[in-house]
Amino acid sequence: MPSRPLLGVTMGDPAGVGPEIAVKALLNREISALCRPLLIGDAWVMRTAARDIVGADCRINSLAAVPEFRDAAGILNVLDLACVDPDKFEYGRVSAMCGEAAYRSVAKAIELALAGEISGTVTNPLNKEALNLAGRHYAGHTEIFSALTGAGDCAMLLMDERLRVIHVTTHIPLRLASERLSRERILAVIRLGEAAVRRFGPERPRIGVAGFNPHSGENGLFGSEEREIIAPAVAEALAEGFAVQGPLPADTIFAKALGGAFDLVVAMYHDQGHIPLKLLGFRYDAARDAWPDLLGVNITLGLPIIRASVDHGTAFDRAGRNQANPDSLVYAIKCAARLAGDRPEETGR
Repeated sequence: MPSRPLLGVTMGDPAGVGPEIAVKALLNREISALCRPLLIGDAWVMRTAARDIVGADCRINSLAAVPEFRDAAGILNVLDLACVDPDKFEYGRVSAMCGEAAYRSVAKAIELALAGEISGTVTNPLNKEALNLAGRHYAGHTEIFSALTGAGDCAMLLMDERLRVIHVTTHIPLRLASERLSRERILAVIRLGEAAVRRFGPERPRIGVAGFNPHSGENGLFGSEEREIIAPAVAEALAEGFAVQGPLPADTIFAKALGGAFDLVVAMYHDQGHIPLKLLGFRYDAARDAWPDLLGVNITLGLPIIRASVDHGTAFDRAGRNQANPDSLVYAIKCAARLAGDRPEETGR
């Protein structure tokens, strides 16, 4: 099926669960029916993960360039960056080498997508400490993509089959989140989120905007951000024709969204949006010390290329033990494949 998009899937931090879940996801027949996945990272790491960790019956096709891709069952295509020294490698350990390897796989995926050699990118988790030890001083994937693509306003959209959440601020200390709120930023996030949701569902998405303070500030009693910043942004969005309500108390807005009131919730800061989505999509079994369910995907909006990602971390405590759940990566690849088949602009109406 030549129409299947070619997607670049990054290795993530090689000391984490990224290589393991990549093997498991990419050998999934449902994924191979939707797209042609190209792993970007280190061939030795991927060969070791497939053979020694997963015990997969597959062959590694080590590529030097994208045209060497082989579209055949039982083959994992790896664009080999030769970025890991086997003698220095250890699962579950933070290291500058692995941070640099994770960065290089992301940078290469971005390069290929900008050049049109691949149709989109899907990222496995990296470790922010390792990334910074390598001298790559970014807060995370979103910031790397924004910097290397030259994108302006970007936003993080988290979603599963029941809930969609977009963030006004993300990887900053909570004490700084208020300073980063602005009418312009909130309005830009509403525009990005509305355009993205239209690609996955309703033609006129209903958007709920969360307040920043407890009880949405109680008319200024608990804070002024709602009255001075958020409400004016919502009013301007209404004037532009968006079906938007807010600011609404964060302790009820997500329940309303689950009950059918909203197709998208705009969260003001990282944990305000992440906690409800992960409470829905992640399930931990303490008796087995396992995560049977890891549902959810992270999509970066506002980029000139497609980027979808798993919605979990490197899980160093489980790396190299064949215990990692690939569900979030499978979902991310499905979303990227869908987006690759539908590429309107994401900048709003």
